[in-house]
Amino acid sequence: MRLIFGLLLSSTILLTAGCGSGDDAISGARNDPNDFAAAKNPVDDFSSGSTGDSSNAGGLKANEVRITMEVPADAAPDAELTRRNLKIVQPDRLDVYSTNTALQNLGSVPISTRTDSNGFIIITFEQGQPLGPDVIIDASYGNIRMRALAADADRDVKINPFSEYLVRNTIASYTSGELQAILDCVEDANGELCLNKYVWSTLSDQVHDFEIDIPSGANLNDAMALLSNRGDFARYVAAMADYALLNETSSGKISASSADYNSVFLGLELGQTFLESSLQGSGQWGIRTAQEEMLTDNNGTSYVYPALTLTSFDTFNIRVTSLANDIPYDREALIHQAGNQFYLRGSERWELNTHSSSPGAATLLEDTRLLAGRALYQSITGRGSSRIIGWTRNPYYLDAYTTTPASDTTGPDRVISGYFSAGKAIELEASGEELKRKGTLEDHYLSVIEIDLLRTTGFTLDTLDTRSYNMLYLSSRFSDDTASPVVIESGIGDWQISGSTISQSQSYTTVSRGMSGTVTRNDTGTRNESWTVSRRTSRLSTGDVETGRLNLDISTASDSFEQPDLGIGASTPDGSLMAFNLDDSPLGDGMLIAAEQTPSATPTSGQYRLQGLAIGLTPDTNHLQHFDNAVLTIDSASVATLSTRTLDIIHSVSAETVSTPQLVEGAEISLAYIDAGNGRVSFTNGSLNFDGFFTADKEQLYLQLRDSQGDEEQVGLLLATRVP
Repeated sequence: MRLIFGLLLSSTILLTAGCGSGDDAISGARNDPNDFAAAKNPVDDFSSGSTGDSSNAGGLKANEVRITMEVPADAAPDAELTRRNLKIVQPDRLDVYSTNTALQNLGSVPISTRTDSNGFIIITFEQGQPLGPDVIIDASYGNIRMRALAADADRDVKINPFSEYLVRNTIASYTSGELQAILDCVEDANGELCLNKYVWSTLSDQVHDFEIDIPSGANLNDAMALLSNRGDFARYVAAMADYALLNETSSGKISASSADYNSVFLGLELGQTFLESSLQGSGQWGIRTAQEEMLTDNNGTSYVYPALTLTSFDTFNIRVTSLANDIPYDREALIHQAGNQFYLRGSERWELNTHSSSPGAATLLEDTRLLAGRALYQSITGRGSSRIIGWTRNPYYLDAYTTTPASDTTGPDRVISGYFSAGKAIELEASGEELKRKGTLEDHYLSVIEIDLLRTTGFTLDTLDTRSYNMLYLSSRFSDDTASPVVIESGIGDWQISGSTISQSQSYTTVSRGMSGTVTRNDTGTRNESWTVSRRTSRLSTGDVETGRLNLDISTASDSFEQPDLGIGASTPDGSLMAFNLDDSPLGDGMLIAAEQTPSATPTSGQYRLQGLAIGLTPDTNHLQHFDNAVLTIDSASVATLSTRTLDIIHSVSAETVSTPQLVEGAEISLAYIDAGNGRVSFTNGSLNFDGFFTADKEQLYLQLRDSQGDEEQVGLLLATRVP
């Protein structure tokens, strides 16, 4: 039962040090804020096993939390520097109390406090650490007052502008009834245990994984405004706040006890590089594609294959789906300097890196959507070299589509998602066993499309034989020694597979930037030559097996441990959907998707979650547009409506500036909707065209985007999946 102490005085902790009056003690604490030598500081312990925020929870009991207060730099110039240009200080005052949607102090909760040997305050919650958003820890330092939720997964409660933003923009956004429903979930009302009781401890922890620097000179209000204007951060917090409203009937698990997936991954990034002094501040495109990683030691050779794992289990009667992924990737980047100078940094320039998420619980909603707040691990390249680089990745909100499992013993045959994650490359300096952060080498903003297809043992090409498919792709070709250093290509067409031969007909569009910066679009490309598909064997600890992985070649099939001409991909167990990572192919680097054609009539109603990305070029700008769960509504057999919501990043070439992600919510757009036969559809409004296809169950649409807006030419790849 929830404990409410509305008639009690709030718990107030005055920090004292040394002798003299309380005022002298507070002044002394403020003037000597650096006494944290033995504690963990994220500046000094960059780790590939961390999600960015360093935990300072050592030695705590289950009902204890440690308080770390971080203020904008100018508020404590002499204090210890930590991440994000914040300074660690000892708070002058702490209050711990229950609150409501008006963020009022409703009275204290039963606690006791102590100070550890490093000067940090430890709070002991006598009836257990709160899990809901109704208990606040309120801290003051000088004239700065900030709050944090007592719920925190790692029990290292950081009180800083990020926690203050979370308090202001979640609890106050609920109605009283909504907050009560959340608390009922947290408190297991009526004996029903609810998965979403853990949303708040996850959210409280993950907001501190965002790598967003608070500028010097910023006060608290400036910091709040900056975070509000960071579209990716604000959207993540808002999405997680909505997620917390799901009740216990929404949480479910996959049918199988576990399910493994082959991952096809495309990450397109736009950012700013500071890696080389001669190119300081220049804009930079980047593309990431999933790769196999070969590991060799004295025991032999093994492989890491791009993969997602879903695991289901019951714990304390809670139905849980846990997910984790590990996707090694190659990266290619093109620096675009003012004056239209181009510098290619190919995949040979970068070590194979990894896109890996920490395992965590998710909600399976109505067997068709997988929802979760995802934290990504940091990684390190260049260990032992003259330049060690730490790679950070911000959390993201996952809203993925899953199919209904074919039986009680299998998982969904696909997990389809698009999401956005910003990050940094940070120079690291070895200091003993620790890696200390130095300057930022890159800011990058990444839009991801991830297609995870269920592994099945014994997959054969007979599964694909004599079938027809609709296909589309998006790819990029970067160079610094041709007439067109940037070429973005988007194609659509059909395949007929006979044995291992793919007979095809494609049309494709290219948007190119010339050496002078000029932008051209060509819609007249065609491709009709045959390709070859073959199985790609996986070498596992149990031996060589066929799991549905595929090679895509121009003519002769590649060996399972060779690089194919076009790329590596995978199929669903029934062969109805395939996806490939295009890699160093004549088309470039990117993603290709093929779905079996269907004679079914087009869907005539329904709402679809729209995810994906678009690339836009003008003579003086580069533009990355991430579709952040926009909505495509099919109103009838001939009309549809698009409600846009995007995160936009714009690189001004001449000014050498790259904007942070801006949330853009546009007006509704009416679209003409046309059935082109065999599952092909198009949506149009003026120069805006979505051409693509739907799956036989009418639950998924895969779309090519083409548009001209003024002098900007756009192409993109979108996923539309039905909303329950």
